[in-house]
Order: sequence, then C-alpha cells, then structure tokens
Amino acid sequence: MTGPQSLTDLVEKLRTLPGVGRKTAERLAFHILKSSRAEAEKLSTAIMDVKDKAKLCSVCSSITDNDPCQICADPSRDHSMICVVEEAHDLFSIERVGEYTGVYHVLMGTLSPLDGVGPEEIRVKELLARVEKGGVKEIILATNPNAEGEATAMYLAKTLKPQGIAVTRIARGLPMGGDLEYADEMTLSKSLSGRMRI
Repeated sequence: MTGPQSLTDLVEKLRTLPGVGRKTAERLAFHILKSSRAEAEKLSTAIMDVKDKAKLCSVCSSITDNDPCQICADPSRDHSMICVVEEAHDLFSIERVGEYTGVYHVLMGTLSPLDGVGPEEIRVKELLARVEKGGVKEIILATNPNAEGEATAMYLAKTLKPQGIAVTRIARGLPMGGDLEYADEMTLSKSLSGRMRI
C-alpha cells in the first residue's frame, strides 16, 4: 500500500489478525483514520485493558476479568454438569444460545500427536481434578467435529469412564471439519439437546 508510513504500518498490523486480509485491513485502517481521536483512544484503551486485565479462570480456564469467572461463581448454574470445549471462544458461542445451564471446562487446545500435543499440553489434568472433587454427574464433550476434536473427545471419554459419570458428546448437527465458533445458535442448541452418551 502506498501512502503515509503510519497508515501502512496500521494496515500491516491489522493483517496479522486472524481472518483479516489486505482489503479488510485497509478498510479497518481507513475507518480508524476517519474516526475521532476519542474513538481511536477508546479502541486503544479496550485493547490494552484486555491485555492488562483478562486472565484465565482458576476453575474452568475461561477468559475472565475476575477469578473465578462469572459462570463458575454463579450458584444458579448446574455445577454437576461440565461442558468441555477446546477454546474460550467456543464457550462464548454456546452461551449465546442461552439454553445451557451448566458450567464449562476449557481445554486450551486439542490432542495432536503429530504436532507434539499430548494430554499434558492441554488442561486434561485440571478437568480430572474437578471430577475427582465429586459432585459431577455429566461431562458433555463439545470439541470441534474434526480429526483433532474427535481424537480429544475419544481420549476424554476413555479417561473419564472409570469415574462412573455420564460422558456425552454433542449431537452431529455440526458439520465434520467445522468449528463451534462459526456455528449458528440453532445448530448449537440442537447439538446440545441431542447429545449422546459415548
């Protein structure tokens, strides 16, 4: 892009964001340029706030400003039901549906032996510790329906079965190879309500 170096630098920084190509980065940069200084400062402050204040919940590993997170601290949630997701954005996708009343556990990844990611590199140990404390009746495996997500779900099912709790998998309303983050609310709702024991 030709133009002022500051604008070029902003476009290049925006291009590092996932899913942002050159044209989108240029549109965003020009939008920021046209915005008032106060709006630009609000955006800058929001970015720095999330870097300074956001942390992992000590219970479920979701992203939160307060520990434990709002969901884990809510006594009206069903703490006997834990929905296991790969990443925090998957939790937010399920919460948007507004039908799930249990709590969550974020694995922070999936098993991928070819990439050297085993159970020790994701939060399996923390999930098992929560189950061993007692009170958990059901684990819902809501990993993505792709090779890594399926492998992770099967590993967790095998690991959790000796605990004597129900282990279910969300229904197949989600396409193979898809991501929870991009699923619409109705599909996620049907997937949760149609979960099956594995």
